[in-house]
Amino acid sequence: MNIKPLILIVEDDKPIKKFMKVSLEAQGYKCMETEFGNAAITLIFSQNPDVIVLDLGLPDIDGLKVIEKVRDSTKARIIVVSARGHEREKVEALDKGADDYLTKPFSVAELLARIRVALRQFSKNSDLQDNELTVFKVKNLKIDFEKRRVTILGEEIHLTPMEYKLIELMSKHAGRVLTHKYIVDEIWGSYFENDTQSLRVFMANIRRKIEKDPAQPQYITTEVGVGYRLVDE
Repeated sequence: MNIKPLILIVEDDKPIKKFMKVSLEAQGYKCMETEFGNAAITLIFSQNPDVIVLDLGLPDIDGLKVIEKVRDSTKARIIVVSARGHEREKVEALDKGADDYLTKPFSVAELLARIRVALRQFSKNSDLQDNELTVFKVKNLKIDFEKRRVTILGEEIHLTPMEYKLIELMSKHAGRVLTHKYIVDEIWGSYFENDTQSLRVFMANIRRKIEKDPAQPQYITTEVGVGYRLVDE
């Protein structure tokens, strides 16, 4: 018997909350809902959801505060949904620990696609708590972490050590948007935090080597003004 994934919806707009709940339950997911940030924190600690769909503009506390309070204590994937479409808000939410970001209005298909990616990541993290991932595969791309080898359709792609470090980092967070700041901090350290130009150069080089058409990438997508995402499907 399969256990239905549990999704917590934190949204103070009642029509949107109902729309999300009905759409997700129709796909076989189990849902909880609240319009308050403090109630969400309690539910996260007591019910241990798999995915949290979180609005930022809540009536009691800001959604960013919810992320801050629970991120270190839950393995749940956090998808922020908000009418705040500015890049600064997206970056702030992602830097605080959100895994993905949807700007309102969004379609049912887009919401469900993000939920599927989030659940795959949640499952992958649970399965690999004791076993380190050794191989990553998506489409025709394969990364062997033990051999530090990257191949497309079985043909080895030569990457510089820095390029390899970047694609390895992104593959371990596949499906998640990684902000420029997060990537730079992880690869170069926080003292290098403003050097996004170097990052763009490295990403362009990686794309040139792994993408069939770098202008229309199928592996590494750009979230304009925010960061990069290595696809997970």
